[in-house]
Amino acid sequence: MDGLNHSLKKSQPMLALAALGVVFGDIGTSPLYALRACFGAGIPSVPTVLGTLSLIFWTLILVVSVKYVSIVMRIDNKGEGGILALTALALKLQKRSGVLGTTWVVVLGILGAALLYSNGIITPAISVLAAVEGLGEITSKFNTFVLPISLVVLFGLFLIQSRGSGKVGAYFGPILLVWFLTLGVLGIASIANHPAILWALNPYYAVRALLDNGLQSLIILGAVFLCMTGAEVLYADMGHFGRKPIVRAWYYLVFPCLILNYFGQGALVIANPGIEVGNIFFRLAPSWFLVPLVVLATASTVIASQAVFTGAFSLARQAVQLGFFPRIDIRHTSEDTVGQVYVPFMNWLLLIGIVSLIFLFQESGKLAAAYGIAVALTMLITSILMIYIFLVRKRLNRVLVLLIAIPFVLLDLAFLFANLPKIGSGGWIVLVIGAGVFIFMHTWIRGRTEMGRMIVAGSLSLDTFVRSLGVDPARRVDGVAVFLSDSSKAVPRALLHNLKHNKVLHEKIVILTVSTEDVPRVLAKDRYTFESLGHGIYSMSIHFGFKESPNVPAVLILADIEEVTFHPMKTTYFLGRDSIVIEPHRKNLPVWMKHLFAFLSHNALNATKYFSLPPNRVVELGGQNEF
Repeated sequence: MDGLNHSLKKSQPMLALAALGVVFGDIGTSPLYALRACFGAGIPSVPTVLGTLSLIFWTLILVVSVKYVSIVMRIDNKGEGGILALTALALKLQKRSGVLGTTWVVVLGILGAALLYSNGIITPAISVLAAVEGLGEITSKFNTFVLPISLVVLFGLFLIQSRGSGKVGAYFGPILLVWFLTLGVLGIASIANHPAILWALNPYYAVRALLDNGLQSLIILGAVFLCMTGAEVLYADMGHFGRKPIVRAWYYLVFPCLILNYFGQGALVIANPGIEVGNIFFRLAPSWFLVPLVVLATASTVIASQAVFTGAFSLARQAVQLGFFPRIDIRHTSEDTVGQVYVPFMNWLLLIGIVSLIFLFQESGKLAAAYGIAVALTMLITSILMIYIFLVRKRLNRVLVLLIAIPFVLLDLAFLFANLPKIGSGGWIVLVIGAGVFIFMHTWIRGRTEMGRMIVAGSLSLDTFVRSLGVDPARRVDGVAVFLSDSSKAVPRALLHNLKHNKVLHEKIVILTVSTEDVPRVLAKDRYTFESLGHGIYSMSIHFGFKESPNVPAVLILADIEEVTFHPMKTTYFLGRDSIVIEPHRKNLPVWMKHLFAFLSHNALNATKYFSLPPNRVVELGGQNEF
């Protein structure tokens, strides 16, 4: 984490404010729709209100405060969090322990990432709709404008993504601070009118709500789950701000204000017997404050959406770097902060998905019926990986680990089963989106693995090639040639093609492999390795972390190597750009998977741009790979 977001970390208060803007945006908008989803369209009884609020309180305590803030956020990969960082850490521990069979870890990791992508589509849709629907509390005439206003807000947000999120803390943090304080004040004012609502702090009412309702308690749990669907973001964004600012913001501001507002909504329902719940959140406010509250709520939902986009962009870069997704255009939007990126492909993909959901459901209440299933699955995957990491770490008592972790798995399973009924009411859409992303990622991983195996099997050994130069030396020309290769043991096809057609070799040839390590960032001393193989042939490996963008020329120019000087205008980069020819008779992969891999490979970002190579110094030599 050395040097990560150094400018932000100079000030802990400013860092906590920035964490408010990015990390708590999602969970901060849950009062808009969570309690309304719990009560439905009916008139809840006093025991129902007390039981629901007690379940919300203890859910936030056990899942967010204990599981994520106290346990999961202590599992970091060099300071980074999130499902892919957790996957990379599990793989690293697996290799270190000599455990065979890493497939299930990768599958769980990409499944969790795929589900987070699908959740990233539904979160902005439900949040913005719920906020703008507050206009209907001012006058019913505004109801017809809810949909177009929501779309305008979202379109505007998408259009500014390319400018970057470098000032997220400066702009969004203060707004979220005002938002949470407003939540707390509205809640206190309502609780003061009916303080008996505080009996819901007693876990007795939560237990009674589950026992008295039988199978119906699953429906209640599914609605209660909406109060903490943003919990996974706490862990995912830990690398941007560090654990301490997030923990402080949660305990000192976010958690108290959320509880006060939920209890305030409950007090309002109990104090007004027979009231229809409707959009209960906005009924906490006096009439004169409705318009400012709608504006503030809309601003907070925009911030929640921004948090989703930031996480999606970061996740996309990690997936590409780890080899879980094809190369795509990733643009850095800040010269000072490493983690701020913009991914055009992901930006417009999210826009299409969100707009489609808004047109399909049109109301936040209907979206709430489909919301949660993807997050519930991701939380379960996080728990499984967490347990595995704790068990592999030798210094931890395995019995103690299981005693602590198994209750959380059971809790995750309970919420997962509680969300299963949502599949029929629209949750299937989220699962279909997640399954589609998973298939793409899984196909890419399997295709790359199989293609790499075939290329290595049919390649000439680099040692054999070097020895042959001593027997039959080729004509040499001035300059340095860098041949990018997937293997440090085999001769790149581009080198053989160049020798075959041009009949010459450069004076100095560097076989370069670029690898992504299972750490967020690689230290300068571990950035590269260099070895002389003889006859002017050198083997070099450059290492990047999964949160770094690979800039090959920058590393080569700064490399302190006596044998080779990588002058920008005297270094030529050779790339192999082979096309894939599908051979149906090969049974290595299903035919449909081969075609999908070929499509992904053809549309992947070219290596010149991805590795930041100077286009006027690149030579591409093509060929064919039977697959």
